[in-house]
Amino acid sequence: MFQASDIPLLKRLKKRTLLDLALTLPQSYNDTTLSTAIEENKTLTARVKVVNAVMIQGRLKVELFLKDFNTTASALFFRTTPYHKEKFKPNAELIISGRVNHYRGQLQISQPKALSDYGKIVPKYKTILKESEIRALIQNYITQQSLQRAGLTQGEIDTLLTLHNPKSLNEIYSNGTFKEEHLYHLKSIEAYNHLVKLKRKRIVTKPSKVLTGDPTPFIESLPFALTTDQKKAIESVQKDLANPNKAAKRVIIGDVGSGKTMVILAAAMIAGKDKTILMAPTSLLANQLYEEATKYIANYLNIAFVTQKSTIGDYKTADLIIGTHALLYKKDLPKVALLIIDEQHRFGANQRAMLDALVKEENSGAHFLQLSATPIPRTQAMIESELIDITTIKTLPYEKKIDTRIIKRQDFPSLLEHIEEEISKEHQIIIVYPLVEPSTEVPYTSLTEAQNYWESKFDNVYTTHGKDKEKEDTLLEFREKGNILLTTTVIEVGISLPRLTTIVIVGAERFGLATLHQLRGRVGRYGIDSYCYLYTNAQTVPKRLEEFARTLDGFKIANLDLKYRNSGDLLDGVTQSGRAFKWLDLSEDEKIIEEAKKRVKNIS
Repeated sequence: MFQASDIPLLKRLKKRTLLDLALTLPQSYNDTTLSTAIEENKTLTARVKVVNAVMIQGRLKVELFLKDFNTTASALFFRTTPYHKEKFKPNAELIISGRVNHYRGQLQISQPKALSDYGKIVPKYKTILKESEIRALIQNYITQQSLQRAGLTQGEIDTLLTLHNPKSLNEIYSNGTFKEEHLYHLKSIEAYNHLVKLKRKRIVTKPSKVLTGDPTPFIESLPFALTTDQKKAIESVQKDLANPNKAAKRVIIGDVGSGKTMVILAAAMIAGKDKTILMAPTSLLANQLYEEATKYIANYLNIAFVTQKSTIGDYKTADLIIGTHALLYKKDLPKVALLIIDEQHRFGANQRAMLDALVKEENSGAHFLQLSATPIPRTQAMIESELIDITTIKTLPYEKKIDTRIIKRQDFPSLLEHIEEEISKEHQIIIVYPLVEPSTEVPYTSLTEAQNYWESKFDNVYTTHGKDKEKEDTLLEFREKGNILLTTTVIEVGISLPRLTTIVIVGAERFGLATLHQLRGRVGRYGIDSYCYLYTNAQTVPKRLEEFARTLDGFKIANLDLKYRNSGDLLDGVTQSGRAFKWLDLSEDEKIIEEAKKRVKNIS
């Protein structure tokens, strides 16, 4: 069996699987087959006889007879060495290769090479290994039998063997690029290889407790009906928590305002007296979760709250412990059967390691649920589901009414009128700036430059940003008393603001669509008429902004983001982010990924 760890050269190449090696394709090919025609500005490989050779002004000029074409050509060596003088003696018969052109009506070959070995297509690899080393690896390990054992189809095998050992360039290229069937098979192999690696990376542990509590009393006591997606998510969680063979490891992805909190509370009800820890990245988010929990499930569970600044209740005896990373530093935390993390990617690496230690026991572990408000494209969800179970909540409990408008400098007076009108209705406004301090590199007003202007025109203007140590207090005070909040993207995920109806994003084209969507998600949280203004100085409005303005669906926007960035952030903490593939295009190749997933299902 192929074990990359047993092959030192593969370690140097940083390849983990046979297919990683197989996908290390030649960067180019050296064609040493004899040419069948003479083409201008193309490489000619031909049998020749040297007719004459003379030195002219330090350069070697050679007259050649091209035997297969019954014609003559001159060859000029600008960099002449003793080797050239010896090799290109009159009457010498050689195989030469060089680029052809016409000069003053005569055929000329510039700096031709004499070939000792010819009649082949020689692949040229660009790796940290020597050419001889990488070729030996390919020859030894990339075979019909090994690729078959790796699970490839015959079409995929033929593509790889052809690209590594072509008989002619016509087998490889069409109009200067790989043939369509080769591109298709490379995408398919890449998808399959990635999914197999993810599946084998997945760790299955037994649960420390099987959880079968009933969330029905909580659900029936709610003053509103859950959406179909919320119900499906709760059903998935119930199945996970009741499985005696596998501790749950699930990500629940829902757009801003999709009602993920109700799914969290249902999960806590299912865990019941076996205890749940619910952790959020900021005390603001933790506080909001605590408020929701005390509102809806305090009659069923004993709830405690822990942050750096405050503790409510006794976390040692509570059924549901809600808090921030401050919980990780409590030495006397009780063992819990369920750990729920909101926005896990916002925790640091050390904190994540502590989270792992919190849920793991010697032969079992706590159930683990992760919540994310960042929708991901369907293709990414399909891929990541090999490593972690994924539930998406797409429907919203209410219809969002957000009017998204792209505005420029000339629209500023009407924006001011709108802000005045909204404040008169006791509504709130957020203005997001791309930077805190002025910069010559960013052609927009900074937050500090704008502060005096807004404070001179309006009352109750608040300011905060990422480096503001008092930002949480500022946001709480703004929620109660503020008219306008000047901020940066620190507001992207944060406090619920029921009176917020307008967000203005300055330099909107500088932000990714996912960030714009999270920012826009701050308004319209309860179905009230709301507005998002995308302010730009760009002479031509980017098409992606126009498409963004036409949809409120976070999952569609995730697909747009993928399309325009040609990558996509994979689930943080699951795999690397960024472009993970050379051939596969996540925005275009959903069918290929679907097929690869079907094949991976039966692999142990």
